[in-house]
Amino acid sequence: MTSPDSDGVRTRLWRGGRLVDENFSLADVSDHLADDSALVWVDLWEPDHERLCALAEELGLDAHAVEDALAHGERTKATRYTTHTFLTVYATRLDAAGTDPDGDLASRLRTSRVSAFVLPHGMVTVRRGDAFDIDELLRRWDDNVDLMQHGTPALLHGLLDVVVDGQFEAIETLDDVIEGLEDGLFDDHAQTRMIQRRTYRVRKELVELRRVVLPMREVVALIMRRRAEHGNSVELDSWYTDLYDHVVRATEWTESLRDMVTTVFETNLSLQDARLNTVMKKLTGWAAIIAVPTAVTGWYGQNIPFPGFGSHGGLAASAIVIVVSAGTLYVVFKRRGWL
Repeated sequence: MTSPDSDGVRTRLWRGGRLVDENFSLADVSDHLADDSALVWVDLWEPDHERLCALAEELGLDAHAVEDALAHGERTKATRYTTHTFLTVYATRLDAAGTDPDGDLASRLRTSRVSAFVLPHGMVTVRRGDAFDIDELLRRWDDNVDLMQHGTPALLHGLLDVVVDGQFEAIETLDDVIEGLEDGLFDDHAQTRMIQRRTYRVRKELVELRRVVLPMREVVALIMRRRAEHGNSVELDSWYTDLYDHVVRATEWTESLRDMVTTVFETNLSLQDARLNTVMKKLTGWAAIIAVPTAVTGWYGQNIPFPGFGSHGGLAASAIVIVVSAGTLYVVFKRRGWL
């Protein structure tokens, strides 16, 4: 992933579906938007309050939407205003390379907030964080040049498609991690503590991921409804339908992963109880076997005369009792699986 421009600003201009200019000044944005034949995209990465407010005033963006774009911890949503639509989504990336250092329970999920002001002839995106691959978005637009003639809906579809695909990749990685945990549950050489820590971390990552994946369904549905109300070109209907299908699949997949993590957690606890019971049975069996010679030698160790006292016969009798009794208990416990 390449880093953003030094000033954190990228711009593009299309006419008739063809890219005619890019990286032009923000001062020219309003002039291009006034041209009905133009399609404009402006991207701001980690903008300061003054820059975004100045651009918002020039383009007539709603003040509440601007504050939402600058606020921290804003939830995934889409809001319709008089002159534009504002939406906030989260791009995700799961850093799964390498092994866990001992004691590290930190989440590997990285999220980047992407806010978008969707205008009649353009779109302004405001990004926070570096988990969103902006170059991948540009490649999607360049690979589907024929869609750019449909205007802003094509820009918005490309943005949401990249975000949803990134969420899919994070979900798929989590699925692989959970399958690895399942395999480790029945590995006799696996460390129980390590499995517990990894399961806890995966649960935390999945909760964080679901917070940004589940609301995507409402966001895409609202955009599709607004397209239907305004009678936009039907050429993009199949693209948005496919996008909505991906969002639904991602939602259902996270539901399945939540059940899998719960199953892994509960199975791990059950296996620990089963292992503890096995250990207790073995300890009980050996304790019973050891109790036989202890009882016999204790009897023959009394300071009073007894049959065989002071003779070799008494020694042989005690030895025979110990061997026969202990051997019988060992065979019985072994057949029952206690040893």
